[in-house]
Amino acid sequence: MRDHRPDIPEILSRLPLFQQLAPEQLAQVAAAARERRVAKGEMLFNKGDPSKGFFVVVAGQVKLAFPSTQGNEKVVEIIGARQSFGEAVMFLDRPYPVFAEALVDTLLLHISRDVVVAQIGSDPLFAQRMLAGMAMRLHSLIQDVETYSLRSSAQRVIGYLLQQCPHNGDGCGAQEVALPTSKQVIASRLNLTPETLSRIFHDLAGSGLITVQGKQITIHDLQRLREFDL
Repeated sequence: MRDHRPDIPEILSRLPLFQQLAPEQLAQVAAAARERRVAKGEMLFNKGDPSKGFFVVVAGQVKLAFPSTQGNEKVVEIIGARQSFGEAVMFLDRPYPVFAEALVDTLLLHISRDVVVAQIGSDPLFAQRMLAGMAMRLHSLIQDVETYSLRSSAQRVIGYLLQQCPHNGDGCGAQEVALPTSKQVIASRLNLTPETLSRIFHDLAGSGLITVQGKQITIHDLQRLREFDL
């Protein structure tokens, strides 16, 4: 991750939440944004910590997960560059229900609750965009529940691989996919054990659909993979 200071107004202007702000409004938000750098493996916050705003990932990757007394965890979401998180908890005025850990060296911006409330008071459209963003996050979580309840383990893995492709795997032919994080994290995200994920990769490779080399996956035929059912 490069060490120069990011162009905060430019970064914020590319987020759907802030795209329609007037320049002076964007400048107010940018002036109040605070940079935070976290190293790989470092905790951004723990479950139960108070929320005082929300975060935007500038570069890097953050894992949101539920801890477990048994020492394992359930990954809820993997947040990448130009994505935000923590908006809903900020408005609920409740502690974080999950912990956040950097999967790689990560640069974030923290936007305080006071700044957001001020923008909502001065611009109703800002409130609508924030509500829309939170509604999309909720819709995604509902889709996750549907996936875990109704799809087989193999279907979850195939669906995940297709999501990593450009345009969510539309089209046909071969495609190279770089897994964004470790297989252990991906397995937890898909509600699988690492052993099950490895077995499915092995079975898909044995069927000639993919080749696995570390985090690099070669999909030999997108159409065949979409239609395949173990």
